[in-house]
Amino acid sequence: MVSAPDSARPPAGVARAAAGTCSRSWEEVPLLLVVDPVARLTDAESVRIARDVLRAATPGLKLCLPDDPAQTPRLLARRGSRRPVLVGDDRALLHAVRYLHGERALGATALSVVPVGDGPSVALARSLGLPLDAVSAARAVLRGNPHPMDLLVDDEDGVVLGGVRTEASPAVRPPRREERAEPDADGAGQPGQWRRMYQALARTMLAHGRGRASGEHGGPPPAAPGRPVPSSPPAFRRPPVRGGQRLRVEADGTVVAGPDRPVTDVTVRTTGTGGLAEVSVQPLAGTPLRVRAHTVTVSAPEGFPGFRYRADADADSGAPAAPAASRTWTVLPRAWHLVLPEG
Repeated sequence: MVSAPDSARPPAGVARAAAGTCSRSWEEVPLLLVVDPVARLTDAESVRIARDVLRAATPGLKLCLPDDPAQTPRLLARRGSRRPVLVGDDRALLHAVRYLHGERALGATALSVVPVGDGPSVALARSLGLPLDAVSAARAVLRGNPHPMDLLVDDEDGVVLGGVRTEASPAVRPPRREERAEPDADGAGQPGQWRRMYQALARTMLAHGRGRASGEHGGPPPAAPGRPVPSSPPAFRRPPVRGGQRLRVEADGTVVAGPDRPVTDVTVRTTGTGGLAEVSVQPLAGTPLRVRAHTVTVSAPEGFPGFRYRADADADSGAPAAPAASRTWTVLPRAWHLVLPEG
C-alpha cells in the first residue's frame, strides 16, 4: 500500500471535520492554548476574552503562557493529541509555521489562530481569512473547519505565508574594471581606490588654497558695516535617485523579465489553494506583467550587486534579507491546514 506524503495527506481528524461527518468529535478534542507573550503585553483584554470563551466550551483545555516567544513553537510541537490554538500576531504565526515546517510536523496538524495585535501586526491573519475580533476568532476555533493552504518555500527552506517583494533600491551601475581589479600583492589596495584618494586630496588642497587667499590669517574677509556676515553655502548633496533594478525573472523556466528591461518591483505570493504562485513584475516604464507558476526564480545579472527582498512584509518588520545573487521559490500545494470560520 502506498501512503501519501505528510504534505498531501490531511492530518488525523481533519478530513472528517472538513466533510462534516464527525463535527461533534472534532469539537470535543481537547485544546492546547498557547498565548504568545507579546499578545499579553499588547492586548491583555482580548487574550482574556478568547481564553474564557475557549475554556467554557472545552473543559479539558490546557493553557500555556510562555515567557519568551521562542518557546511558543516548541510548545505547539509537543501538542500530543490536543488541537493546538495559537493566540498572537502575525509574527507568532510565522514563527510557529516555520518551526513546524522545519520539524516536518506542519502537515500533521490543523492550526487554529486567535489574532491579537494592532492593524499592521495582524494583516497577514486578515488576508488568510481569520476574524480579528477575539470572540469571533474563538468561536471560529470551536466551530470552524480546517482548510488546506499552499506554502511558499525558497531554496534555503525558508517559509513564506503571504508573499515576497523585492526591495526598491537606487539605480546602480556595474563596477568599473579598475574597481573589480584584485588588490596588489603587497596589499596596497585597488587602483580605483588610489584614484579616488588622489582626487579627494587634490580637492582638499585646492579648497585650502582658496581659504588662505580670502584673508591674511586664513579667515573670511570682514563684512561691510551694518551687513550680516554671509554664511558658507551648504555642501551640495546629490538627491537620492530611486530607479529600477536589472533582474532576471523566470516562471517555471520561462524568462518573463530580463536585465535589459529594468524593473521597480517584483512580487511573488501564493493564491491560496491553487498550487501556483502569482508573480507580478512592474517594469520601470510600461504596464505590469502578471503570470502564475509553480516555481519562480529571481536573479541579478553577472557584474551587478545582488537584490534584496522581504518575505511577509506586512507581518515581519525586521530587516530585509541580505543581498542574494539568486533565489528560487516553490509552491507546496496544500502543505498546511488552517482552521477558518464556516462559510
